[in-house]
Amino acid sequence: MEQQEQEPTTPTSPTTTSTSYRLFLIIMSKRRTWVCLFVLVYAILLSSSWNFIESILSWYKLQSQPSPSSSGWPALYASVLLGAVCGMLSMVAALAVAVPATLVIWITVVVLLAFFGKPRTTLVIEGRKITREIVGFVFKILLKEGNVVAAVCAVLGYFALVKRNSGDVE
Repeated sequence: MEQQEQEPTTPTSPTTTSTSYRLFLIIMSKRRTWVCLFVLVYAILLSSSWNFIESILSWYKLQSQPSPSSSGWPALYASVLLGAVCGMLSMVAALAVAVPATLVIWITVVVLLAFFGKPRTTLVIEGRKITREIVGFVFKILLKEGNVVAAVCAVLGYFALVKRNSGDVE
């Protein structure tokens, strides 16, 4: 009798933990929750990137102000930094799309291996190999695409900054 009275008052009772866990699962199983988290993360990324881009452009404006006929080095530095920011943003965006697709591919391959009668130990070993290969492949593609976007943005940024600077002189 005393044990039954003491159980509900303990903070780590199984009913309290399972209720909060169920509530957490219910909230996280909703598509709206994931969409809100996705939008929140991208809003934070875009806000911080925008602030960084504004600071790069203000630095460029200060560097090109004293001597408008100076070399294009400040424009080059600023354009490389702008390209790096755009490249990182594109890699994060591609990662957000690649992770769910990678998980579906991984699950499909492991289930197919299980259907072909592989023993559990072999299945675990093959699953680890497949995971390493998929992650390496996705990482290579993300780096390649991020570098291409960064290079394109850097070149376009350089020409835009040089044109802007030459337009201010006239």
